[in-house]
Amino acid sequence: MSNPIISKPSVLVVEDDAFIQSILNEILSENFEVTIFTDGMDGMNYLQSGNIPDIILSDLNIPGLDGMSFLIQVRNSGFFKSIPFIILSGKDDIENRIRCLEAGADDFINKPFNPRELDARLKNILRRMGKNK
Repeated sequence: MSNPIISKPSVLVVEDDAFIQSILNEILSENFEVTIFTDGMDGMNYLQSGNIPDIILSDLNIPGLDGMSFLIQVRNSGFFKSIPFIILSGKDDIENRIRCLEAGADDFINKPFNPRELDARLKNILRRMGKNK
């Protein structure tokens, strides 16, 4: 008898900093299928091509379509609005945090972040959605 293949939850990362991309890929790839783009427009095109990740993790300050605009487009879409969306930001600014949360972000994480905390936050969101053990 063969074991069924258990697929990992998927995370779409939109981050333009190569160092942060590398850290996120290393942290997340153990428990997630990770897809990374450097530009919000590329992330949106990925979604519009029929790819539906379990979670979106986006930097606030990215080229093309910035993180806030990307978040707003996702939340205004009939197909993507229920995908959990987490904003990463190097600016610890309460106004930015509130604006993102009011626009529909599920969480807001400041950079630099603790890798274990990020992993725990992603797993908590998946557990609440019934997509994680």
